[in-house]
Amino acid sequence: MAPGSKVEWCVEGDDVIVRRAAKYSSQDIHDALFDGPPPHRTVDEMKEGIRRHVRRKHARR
Repeated sequence: MAPGSKVEWCVEGDDVIVRRAAKYSSQDIHDALFDGPPPHRTVDEMKEGIRRHVRRKHARR
């Protein structure tokens, strides 16, 4: 790390871990990739989406 570097630290028990801070936050990346928040989904809609994904992924060819 160089002088002026941005750092972040995390306390884990008796240890303090210091590392260089990421240039972009996960929120910055999400905002760059998507327009606004994801649409609201019910639990049933999410379960159905998972079922479709698993069927496609494991379909016999």
